[in-house]
Amino acid sequence: MAILSYNEILQKKVIVYNGDPYKVISSHIFRMQQRKPVNQTKLQHLVSGKVLEISFHQNESVPEADIDTMEATYLYTNRGESWFAETGNPKNRFSFPEEMVADKVKWLVQNSPVEVFTYNEKPMTVDIPVKIDLKVVDAPPAVKGDTATGGTKQVTLESGATVLTPLFINEGDILRINTELGEYVERMEKA
Repeated sequence: MAILSYNEILQKKVIVYNGDPYKVISSHIFRMQQRKPVNQTKLQHLVSGKVLEISFHQNESVPEADIDTMEATYLYTNRGESWFAETGNPKNRFSFPEEMVADKVKWLVQNSPVEVFTYNEKPMTVDIPVKIDLKVVDAPPAVKGDTATGGTKQVTLESGATVLTPLFINEGDILRINTELGEYVERMEKA
């Protein structure tokens, strides 16, 4: 386990803070007049997603978390639990509380591949691709002259998520979605 000094606690690193794994989402090293330098960070808890603002001083260091990744498959969500299985080892099933992964699971259909971050061999959180292609299962017809709304309509995707799209999108079309922004990118295939 590597030990990081205060100026090595940088964005995208995963550290152990108070015994838990945190992803560094931002870091800013600065010096206030006549004082020692400080690294102001924002840390996101890998499991709860809670964000902390922590300042690390010159004499402080933290261990880098030993995070591994596992290829897995999304199975289903039921009774508040989202279930996954390790790819190539279907007996290794595990779940996360639905509210913890809801922003990711809403873009997944059964058997979608995902990456799972593990810490001490325990699944911590799920990572999904930034862009995912999904089929439109419900699209209201475009009403002629209906451009007062900026020419968009809300469609439902096969994963159950809804997204705003241009009026020309129809049921059966395959759309590319940016999962980080939750937005329509482009139509990949026409129905």
